[in-house]
Amino acid sequence: MVCRTILNETSYFGRGAIKEIASEIKGRGFKKILLVTDKDLLKFKVATKVCAVLDEAGITYKIYDKIKANPTITNVTEGVECCKNYGAEAIVAVGGGSSIDTSKAIAIIIKNPEFADVRSLEGASPTKHKALPIIAVSTTSGTAAEVTINYVITDEEKNRKFVCADPHDIPVVAIIDPDMTASMPPKLCAATGMDALVHAIEGYITKGAWELTDMMHLKAIEIISRSLRDSVKGDINGRAEMALGQYIAGMGFSNVGLGIVHSMAHPLSAVYDTPHGVACAVLLAPVLKFNAEATGEKYRAIAKAMGVKKTKSMSIEQARKECIAAVEKLSTDVGIPKKLSELGVKEKDITFLAKSAIADACTPGNPRDVSLQEIEDIYKSIL
Repeated sequence: MVCRTILNETSYFGRGAIKEIASEIKGRGFKKILLVTDKDLLKFKVATKVCAVLDEAGITYKIYDKIKANPTITNVTEGVECCKNYGAEAIVAVGGGSSIDTSKAIAIIIKNPEFADVRSLEGASPTKHKALPIIAVSTTSGTAAEVTINYVITDEEKNRKFVCADPHDIPVVAIIDPDMTASMPPKLCAATGMDALVHAIEGYITKGAWELTDMMHLKAIEIISRSLRDSVKGDINGRAEMALGQYIAGMGFSNVGLGIVHSMAHPLSAVYDTPHGVACAVLLAPVLKFNAEATGEKYRAIAKAMGVKKTKSMSIEQARKECIAAVEKLSTDVGIPKKLSELGVKEKDITFLAKSAIADACTPGNPRDVSLQEIEDIYKSIL
């Protein structure tokens, strides 16, 4: 088997890393910047930290701030027009997955105008040219969009999310500054942190996993498991650890894909506007139960990485139970709901949700092949 590995060009990690944005822009000769973010990040003085860096360096920029929590085709098309009309030479994306994902789609279309129909980017996008350069500044510790080749867009008309995967969209610079996550409220911190755990676990057990990505994912599981609780409490060291853990997970899963936790979470966000991390977190344990028999010894390694003791002497059945129990306890400890009904999910919608999930780009990577009925059954088991 040939295993492809794609990593981003340059990353800056650590407190104060946003100061490097100015030197990267000037060093690359960019004169006009489109800053993509959302109104809340401006309102709560998070994105303005990046504005201050640009202002101090005398860098010219325009702000596009209409990003939604689950970014839409409309966000992308409006962003493309804004970028073209302004004549931006690069994008600085400030936010979580929403801002960075939107920026990826905008940047791809600017350099590949034949894909102006955003829906045409679904799947393994066959673009020919690298995206307009993106400097991605993460404000959450979950999606790792700053170092992945993936992005997700919501089709408002069809009530569905679609996944795009394109090596041409990966940001040229990733800024992972824990100070940018300091103002995250606990619920957002929990949701994005559990999303990072799902990335690490699904990336570790996916069909495409191999030794290099296994190393990344197990380390990410270890870091996230020991730091998420403190991060949710607002501890700055916990948030710094989470920023690292989600970053490592991103480098792994970007290269091997995910599974049906994500397939099943995407339609929940599209139909009910459920935060992506919450949807993933609610689904993680039931999907782990479904996948257990197809994962060999991997749950034993996950349990050990999550701090479970004496895993070596356990039977494989016990190790799998301990793995799932550790996931459930972490999820409970950070306040994640246990039932889909708590998210507003209606039983009458389950068939539609399952059909969307079975067609999702993440489904083929699941370690166990799955049918439409089995996906419906998983949804119903936690309704």
